[in-house]
Amino acid sequence: MKIEETPDNFQALDTVGAVGNQPSTPEGIAALGGTEQQTAGVTQAELDRRAETETREATTEGQSLSPLQASMRRLGRDRRAMFFMALVLILIVVSYVGPLVWTRVGPTILTGAAGLDKSGPASYHNYVFEDLSRQNANSSSLHPFGTDAIGRDILARIMAGVNVSIEVALLVEIMDIGLGVTIGTLAGYYGGWLATFLDRFTDLMFAFPGLLFAILAAATLGPVFQSRLGLPGRLILVSMALGISVWPFMARLVRGQTLQLREQQFIEASRTVGSSNRHIIMSHIVPNLFNIVIVAATLDVVNTIVSEAVISLLGLGVQTPGSSLGLMINDAAAVIAVYPWEVVWPTAVLAILVLAFSFMGDGVQDAFNPRTKD
Repeated sequence: MKIEETPDNFQALDTVGAVGNQPSTPEGIAALGGTEQQTAGVTQAELDRRAETETREATTEGQSLSPLQASMRRLGRDRRAMFFMALVLILIVVSYVGPLVWTRVGPTILTGAAGLDKSGPASYHNYVFEDLSRQNANSSSLHPFGTDAIGRDILARIMAGVNVSIEVALLVEIMDIGLGVTIGTLAGYYGGWLATFLDRFTDLMFAFPGLLFAILAAATLGPVFQSRLGLPGRLILVSMALGISVWPFMARLVRGQTLQLREQQFIEASRTVGSSNRHIIMSHIVPNLFNIVIVAATLDVVNTIVSEAVISLLGLGVQTPGSSLGLMINDAAAVIAVYPWEVVWPTAVLAILVLAFSFMGDGVQDAFNPRTKD
């Protein structure tokens, strides 16, 4: 069938070409070229955006970060953990720096039983200074937390008590990490008779209740240590007793992790190139125990602080004129009905310290858990 070439037919053909995106006129071709350029521009922008998103997701998942960097990043995102970590740091800084400032703040006043002795803040803001003219004093600008039964500044004694808690926790964790990592690593890596001996020794240490062992040691050996080493003697004894009783749990955790690590391919590769066992343990095993060790140590701090406070509360820890939160509670227990603030202040600080370390430990555990992802 022959189609007649009339002006109407040419117009219809142009219309069909426009509908099928195949323009047959110069104007249509120019318009199509502009549309293709715009489409190409949008496509390139979309590709760039997708590439940037994939890069951000890869970084978020820790694929371009080391395990330590990824853990620290997760910890930094935990607002609760960071808040309580800041609170712990504030308590530590105040307890150590605070006395240096507190003993320089205040006027010269009259002290002593008769109120005739002149004393400056270096004296009456010292945690061991006794002012019998201000026994059981209420809160004031001179003594914000008041004074105890023999006129000692409660604020100064609280700062000294926090120092004791932190120092005991530090000494205990040094022993905990030192003994736990050493024994756990040796038992898990070498196995054999050495692992059997160390495992049975660890089981034997587990049989001693930690707090009761520390109380027994403080009651029997406390006077000897205090006579030989002075007031810090009992503090050292309590730290040693708690450290000896707490390391078996750390050793068990480290042993289990070491058993897994020694079968990894990078350990086999290190053996293949002739690395010694000592080099493998120090360079490959121990560094990979960091996550589990830091989590366990942070959580153990809470038990250590509570245990030290209980021992001092029983009168077996730090002795007067030294200061401890537990000792302050013990001294004020007899007058709690008349002067309750003498018990409230050290109890509140002890509770804040324990809660702060607990929540910080939970945050550290979530951040350094290898199974945790962003």
